[in-house]
Order: sequence, then structure tokens, then C-alpha cells
Amino acid sequence: MHDENYYKVEGAVLTIGQVGKRSGVAASALRFYEKKGLIKSIRNAGGQRRYSREVLRRVAVIKTAQRLGMPLGEIAAAFSDLPERRTATMEDWLQLSSNWRKNLDARIERLSLLRNQLDDCIGCGCLSLKCCPLRNPHDVAAEEGPGALLFEQPPAKEDIAT
Repeated sequence: MHDENYYKVEGAVLTIGQVGKRSGVAASALRFYEKKGLIKSIRNAGGQRRYSREVLRRVAVIKTAQRLGMPLGEIAAAFSDLPERRTATMEDWLQLSSNWRKNLDARIERLSLLRNQLDDCIGCGCLSLKCCPLRNPHDVAAEEGPGALLFEQPPAKEDIAT
């Protein structure tokens, strides 16, 4: 929890309703983001949440990252490197976006490989065929052990037939 004096020095504080209205994010989502450590608030004497204005930038970044398909865990990890008591600078953002770019490039590559394999899919939906080109090319999963291992992690690049 932040020091209440910090909020007074930096300017007006915002209620959860104000943050929701300005950001377009529901109050329940803001409470969830706070629970996950993505944003922070202080409590006033009545126990109500109060946010610094910097939270609006963080919420905008969260929304953008989510639209890009970034899981909240990755967003939280990226935010852990950002300063808590000031708005992120251009240098901070460049570092954050550089890390995300690598992740997005890897996702794009996996999705492109998946798209290129769709023609070989018979569309049965079972994903359990030994020869399924999408999830188990060359029955590589049998070597990894029992269970639904294919759904725990994406196939390695070298396992996807091109």
C-alpha cells in the first residue's frame, strides 16, 4: 500500500468509479487488477479505494496488452520492472515493448505454423489421432508419457511438420 502523502503531493486522487469511467474498465476488473498486483490504491478513512492518476496509464497499457493476447501474468511480470511511484518514461516503455515484441513474434510464428497446417486437419475435433498434423505430428506425444500432455504447452517448433 502506498503512503497517502504521496497521493496528496502528486495531485488529486481518483475513486474507483472515476478510474472506471475514464478508462472504460469495470470496477470489478480494477479490483481484480489490484488483487493481481497490476495496479495499486490506498484506502481513505472510510475504507474506499483511491488511485493516483498514474493508474490510468497502467490500465491503458493493461488493456492494450490484453488485446494483443498477453496473459495477465506476463503483464504483471513486465510491470514489476516499472517504477511504482511515477509514470513510466519513454525509456521504461521501450524496454517493456521490446520484451513484448519478442513474445508477440513467437506467438505470430506459432499461429502462422498452425494456420499453414489447417488444410491437413480433417476437422473431427478429437485431436487424438496419431497422425494429427496440428497437435501430434509423427506421434511425438507418445514418447512424453501418458495424459493430455499436448494441451499443457504448445508444440515445439521442431515438432510441427512444415
